[in-house]
Amino acid sequence: MKKVLAFDLDGTLAPSKSPLPDRISELLGELLSYYHICVISGGKFEQFNNQLLANLKIDSINLQKLHIMPTCGTRYYLFSKQSKSWEKIYAEDFSEDQKEKIIRAIKAVTRDLGLDKVKFYGKQIEDRGSQISWSALGQDIVDVLGEEGVKQKEAWDPDNSKKQQIREMIAPLLPEFEVRTGGTTTIDITKQGIDKAYGMQKLMKQLKLKKSDILFFGDKLKEGGNDYPVKAMGIDSLEVSSWQDTAFALEAILHVV
Repeated sequence: MKKVLAFDLDGTLAPSKSPLPDRISELLGELLSYYHICVISGGKFEQFNNQLLANLKIDSINLQKLHIMPTCGTRYYLFSKQSKSWEKIYAEDFSEDQKEKIIRAIKAVTRDLGLDKVKFYGKQIEDRGSQISWSALGQDIVDVLGEEGVKQKEAWDPDNSKKQQIREMIAPLLPEFEVRTGGTTTIDITKQGIDKAYGMQKLMKQLKLKKSDILFFGDKLKEGGNDYPVKAMGIDSLEVSSWQDTAFALEAILHVV
């Protein structure tokens, strides 16, 4: 029997940059009675707080079985019963020089492709400390447009070909970093070797578990996607295309525990 269920967030547990659906919230609450749960995704901690934690109705005991890994596992937070707050376990932050180099490369490629001229909401490039992320339509499109923003994001690159082209143009400029396609419209860049597989290794060390103890759910499991490193390291992985797919799988798991 698995001991940990690990999840991507956008496209796996919730629509892009949108609150956790009530159905998923209820399922995670039930599953925390049986499993540790890890959520590892490209957003920063504040995004996790707004999107995931704000709609989880679980007590402090079960919160201690929830593992939060923002920015693709470059950060790790656990809930402290003593302080009743989320405490940072580690953060693999960039230096200022590294940030400047990454941002220059992103701007050069997206400018060549004319992607700096499209209408976007909020920042296209976001410094998340341990990750630099480029979002084609801006970080705030869902906050501004709501459901229409989700639809525009999903329509921008339905086959991932645009993101893949951008990644393949940026990666040679930054050979010392990891460059991966992230969420629906996002490219994520982290330190070399610091990705979702790194996060899973830290999780296994924290809980003293093996790879075979974990089941991972993600929507970007193909090579080049930011979920792929988890699959490549040998953790059992289930590819989903929506939070509804995840809900069906979790309901099946609950029937057998």
